[in-house]
Amino acid sequence: MRIAIVTRNARVVGGVESYLDAIVPMLEAAGCEVGLFCEYDAPSTSQAISRSGNAPTWCVAEIGAQRCFESLERWRPDLIYSHGLTDVEMEARALAVAPSIVFAHDYRATCISGSKSFAFPSHTPCSRILGAGCVVNFYPRRCGGLSPLTMVADFRQATRRLALLRSARAVLTASDFVRAEYVRHGLAPAVVHCVGLPVIDRGGRLTPPLRPAGSPGEPLRLLYAGRMESIKGGGTLLDALPVASAALSRPLVLTFAGDGGSRVEWAWRAETMVRNHPTIRIEFTGWIDSAAMTAFFDSSDLLVVPSLWPEPFGLVGPEAGARGLPAAAFAAGGIPEWLTDGVNGALAIALPPSAAGLADAIVRCLRDPDHHARLRGAAIELARRFTSERHLEALSRVIEELAPSAAAFRLEAYGAAMSTSSRMT
Repeated sequence: MRIAIVTRNARVVGGVESYLDAIVPMLEAAGCEVGLFCEYDAPSTSQAISRSGNAPTWCVAEIGAQRCFESLERWRPDLIYSHGLTDVEMEARALAVAPSIVFAHDYRATCISGSKSFAFPSHTPCSRILGAGCVVNFYPRRCGGLSPLTMVADFRQATRRLALLRSARAVLTASDFVRAEYVRHGLAPAVVHCVGLPVIDRGGRLTPPLRPAGSPGEPLRLLYAGRMESIKGGGTLLDALPVASAALSRPLVLTFAGDGGSRVEWAWRAETMVRNHPTIRIEFTGWIDSAAMTAFFDSSDLLVVPSLWPEPFGLVGPEAGARGLPAAAFAAGGIPEWLTDGVNGALAIALPPSAAGLADAIVRCLRDPDHHARLRGAAIELARRFTSERHLEALSRVIEELAPSAAAFRLEAYGAAMSTSSRMT
């Protein structure tokens, strides 16, 4: 079976590409030929999406759209598996090449800015249906930038993308929350399928180490992992640290692993906080590879996901959970679908999200060593719901409904490949 992946970038520069970096080798192990249709292949310093050496790649920035489409059509794919393009008209043309599935990873079709949240008077998730009311609220609620031309262009782009999804034969989402969002926006319930995301444990161990919390005099280690933008809530996490440290009567070490537009601001605030609170230490690592991230999962006491917008899923939570790391997060978006309060971590109230609420969630996870140990064990168990096999089975069912004449995934071959790989590690 030939599957053409349609996506913005051939490099791992975000969550979509990280998903593709995981799923493409699975598809190839299941006996599929995979091609990649992308708009960009940059920057060269970023890792390329994993694929076999003979997998074709068609990059618009390198050879132009027309040549890309001609090559794609000559390849004659059985299925188009789209993850969104910047140019929505180009995406619509790609979807017409063969039976198509669209994975809606975000809110770009239901929100002008894509953040699905208000920024004023405070960051709060938004539940509006895309329409004229969004234009009216855009400036008063600080939904995006200040350019009216950009606002109008983005509104038209979102409206066009929503129309494209409404006409699609199959739309996938990572969470039931996002599925409900698209059904609310007029997509037929039978068309929208929640398939979750696969959690790949690259740590090389079947059973991760369960690091016990240190003795009362030792610091507790918190981890933030991901993109650094204002809606990701790093500033709220910084505000929560003094409250949490005082309530726990323990020093805290917070590691920010990642990068983004808010890193400079967060680093400046962190420097000021450390000067004023000697029991707090904060470090910034920049982007790190999966092996280094696994090492941070194994050496930390708690993952904190302080997102102020409704995360479509929040894959970092189950990834950390697979290593026995519980999480504290706001109860917004798809997060409650992998984080159960008091079981594998703690949920803070998200309307509106506050530093005090986040601090309370952190404290509830860490103040009792026995409870923390139970959270670690449950984190592993709950992460096992998001296996690669489960994801591929759900994806295979959608493909069979969409294109019954096309060969389905050979899941037996994939299972055998995974079994061989496990024996080799």
